This record gives sequence, structure tokens and C-alpha cells, in this order.
Amino acid sequence: MQIVVLGAGTVGTSIASRLCEKGHSVTVVDRDPENTRRVNDELDVRVVTGSAAQSSVLFQAEVFGADLCLAVTGVDEVNLVAASMAKAMGAHRAVARVYSPVFRDLSTFDYQRHFNIDRLLSMEQLSAMDLAREIRHPGAVAVENFARGELEMHELAVQPDTPALGTPLRQLTLPAGVRVGSIYREGRMWIAGAEDQVEVGDHITLIGTREDIDDVRKQFQKELPPKRNVAIAGGGETGYHLAQVLEGPRFNVMLMDVDRRRCEFLAAHLKHTTVVNADAQRRATLEEERVGSADVFVACTGDDEDSIMACVEARELGAKNILCIVDRPDYANVVGKLGIDHAVSPRDVIARQVFGFLNTGAVISRTSLGPNKSCQILEIEVLEGMPITRYVLAEAPLPPQCLIGAVIRETYVMVPGATDRILPGDTVVALVENQWLDATLKLFSTNGS
Repeated sequence: MQIVVLGAGTVGTSIASRLCEKGHSVTVVDRDPENTRRVNDELDVRVVTGSAAQSSVLFQAEVFGADLCLAVTGVDEVNLVAASMAKAMGAHRAVARVYSPVFRDLSTFDYQRHFNIDRLLSMEQLSAMDLAREIRHPGAVAVENFARGELEMHELAVQPDTPALGTPLRQLTLPAGVRVGSIYREGRMWIAGAEDQVEVGDHITLIGTREDIDDVRKQFQKELPPKRNVAIAGGGETGYHLAQVLEGPRFNVMLMDVDRRRCEFLAAHLKHTTVVNADAQRRATLEEERVGSADVFVACTGDDEDSIMACVEARELGAKNILCIVDRPDYANVVGKLGIDHAVSPRDVIARQVFGFLNTGAVISRTSLGPNKSCQILEIEVLEGMPITRYVLAEAPLPPQCLIGAVIRETYVMVPGATDRILPGDTVVALVENQWLDATLKLFSTNGS
């Protein structure tokens, strides 16, 4: 594929390198001649020196023929403008990295829709979600944020003596905004059908808002797993997002940061998190905050060495599970030897997201689901003339192993019902078993019959 990477910093260079390894044709743009010279020497890519926010530079980079344009400079505003221009100039897909949460806050303004960008990616939020997936096990083995973050998919284990046992899914009294997405049993995962019945020990996914899912949980779980204590060192964007995701009935969250003004912000925005103004690099602080009794300790201070040292101290004090954000790739082989159970690399996290955008046709992104990756989560753009637009969902010839989990229409996200119709301009989130991908995508093809 033809891919243009705007920005030759740490993130842009790392992504360009991985794309080259996969055999893609890559062009890298950066305004700093030293950066483009370095990239040209290290990678088999085409380089262009100039501002990503200038149309002449984008034209020189040939974004008009690009399958994907990634705007990952260090400036949010440049990324938004550059990705928007690239899309307008003919790039099939355009993705912008943003740091500031305001650009993803739909309650203030829909930047993604306004600038006609396919996705806004926050490396910090993605890293937090990766950490959350690890922490929620086994209470909610997998967590995926999709449909622009307004809906979630939670995985939970079905317990004995619960109302859902032995009852076809169509007979369960689920809220209109909740769906059972998939069932995992004895090593096999499949998309849930109306006649499926759950068994004790099954792992099912529920799609909906977090509040609706929590209301439905009691039909599948008689008792919530015991509350777990989570201590987070570092109140930057990653720590903040992680605390937000974990807030709720299943976790007691404590968040430490050395900056008093940042702590004031965190305390104002996190309703159920204990915010402590303290230096997590000091052993005395960790002892005082009883980190040794934590079920999970997470270090995301923004400095690899500080985070690793905090993890070592927390392990020695007795914290049961140690997680860490580690940016430098050369530390990957070290963290396990230091007693760190799980390390997240922000570069790896964003690279996985980028590879999910390497699609043709109407598919915007795809994410593998399940231990054997037997199912896919597809985000699909709905265009005029697609066969799917001719039917209400109950009559659409979708394979039984395909579930329309969400529909994004303008600024509104919904879990569709049987009488709803998919319209041109919508974005659809679908769960599909791999063997039924082709049959599903025929309904989302402009040359389908």
C-alpha cells in the first residue's frame, strides 16, 4: 500500500520502520532537514522536507494517491489540519494523532467529523486501554472501546444460578442499548445468535454503555468479583485515562502525582479516585500510601527509569501485580527480570492501531477478537448504493455469524434494533466470524448486487 507518514519524530519513525518491514511503500514528511536526513539514511522510504500543514508539501508527498495518511507530528493542530487536507486532496484514509483530550471530547466539539478525518488517535489513551485490559482480568477479560469511545464491549464469565442460564438470548430482558456480542466456550468463540443459550463458565461480550452493561451484569453474574485495589503512579494523560476507565464498583483506585496543580485537576475530574499529591519514586511515599497491599501497581510517570524504579520498589513492598509503561524498545528484555508482570509500549500500541487501518474499500479499521482471533470487529463506512441500505436490519441478508453492534450517525451513536435501517453516511461497527467476512462485506460493497 501507499502510505504517507507526516512527522519523523519517535512515533513517526517507528511506524514508518514497521510499515517498511511489511513491504509497504512509505513516504515520510518532516519540516526538520536533520530528521528527514536521518530517516533517509536508516529506512528504505521516500522523504520530503517541509511543513505537513502546507498543501504544496502534501502534493509533493503524493497524498492524492495514498491509501493511508498518518499525521503524527508533535503538534495536535498541525495533525488535524494536515490529515484534513490529505483527505480532501484524495487520500483514501486519514488518521491524526492528538494529545490533548479536548480534541476527542464530543461534548464540546466534534473535531473528527468537522475535519473529515477517519480517526483521532491518542497514544496515551490507547496505552491506558491496554493496561486496563490487563487489570480487568478475570472480571472482564477483554475490554474494547469503539464507536468513538461512546460504547464499550465488556467480557465477563457466566456464573452458576443466574437468570440467563438455559434461556435463549432472544428471551432475555436486555435493555434496548445492550447486545450480547460473542460467546467463548471450550476454546471456541462465535458471534452470539438469538437462539444461543449460555452455560456456566462461558465468557460472553456485552456491547453498550458502561452504565447499561453494569445493569445487565446481574443476569449473568450473581456476584461481582471482589473489589481490587489499584495504585497508579503518574497522573499524566495515561494515568488519568486509566483511572477513568477503572472507576466503578469493581476497583478502588488511588492515583499519585508529584505536581500539585495536576492533582487539583485530577481530583476535579475523577469522581471515584483517591488523588494523592506525592512522589511515587520515594519508597517512603509508597510505604505511607500502603502500596504493598495493592492488588495492582501501575507506573506511568512519563519517564522509563522512574517508572521502572517505582515498580521495583512496589514489588519489594508486596504489591501483587506490577504493570508499567515503557517507551524505550531496548528495555523490553529487562522489565521481566525486574519483577514487572506486564509492560506496555506506547509505540507498539499505536502501531497495532495503524495496521488495523490498512484496508481497502469501505472498511475503515479492523481489530481481531478472541484468543484465536477467530472474529473481527470491523468499522465500515456506509456509502450510497450499498445493498445493506435497502433493508431494515431484521430483513437484511446478513450471515447469522455477523452482528451489527453499533451505528454512528452524525454525532449520535446507537445500538441498532431489528426495525432500524442503515443509511448512507453512517459508520457501522460489526462483529463477524472470519469465515463470513466476504459474505458480510458484499453487503457493504458499492458494486454489490
